[in-house]
Amino acid sequence: MRSATVERRTAETQIRLSLNLDAASGGEISTGLGFLDHMLLALQRHGRLGLEVKATGDLAVDVHHLVEDVGIVLGMALRQALGEGRGIERYGEASVPMDETLVQVVLDLSGRSHLAFAPEELGIEGSAGGLNAYHLREFLRGLCNHAGLTLHLRLLAGREAHHVLEAAFKALARALYQATRLTRPDLPSTKEVL
Repeated sequence: MRSATVERRTAETQIRLSLNLDAASGGEISTGLGFLDHMLLALQRHGRLGLEVKATGDLAVDVHHLVEDVGIVLGMALRQALGEGRGIERYGEASVPMDETLVQVVLDLSGRSHLAFAPEELGIEGSAGGLNAYHLREFLRGLCNHAGLTLHLRLLAGREAHHVLEAAFKALARALYQATRLTRPDLPSTKEVL
């Protein structure tokens, strides 16, 4: 099975995350930050992932460190679980509506890190459970940098933070599921390496 468990401890956060790309959706999520738990459960459910996260952080300071570091650890686990990437679909794309909101995520498990997401240009308003568009960007940046993932996020409609963040996590989940499916015998690259 394609799985990994990663632990990361810093002066700001302590995280243990287990990821299984081939297991049925499930696993305990506990970060001490309710809205982040909700988003990780959405990632687990809509990405059909075995995902367990136990994390603590310096929430008395701010939510930033915890959110960013969970993205980093998820990226590390994804990279380990994929191994060399033999057989994966590689590309994934999903658009997810949530009431007035529509978010599109397009990604490539290329081994090259790139995030195309500029919150200040999207005009996302407010926060949800202490998280705003900039926290989403930092989560995604950590994920992309440590997974070797190229990701484009587009907000096609909507501005309200709760709906935008939730639609973004669900679109990410669906695109990741698609990209990580085993659909071929070889590496999906003319370079013969990801």
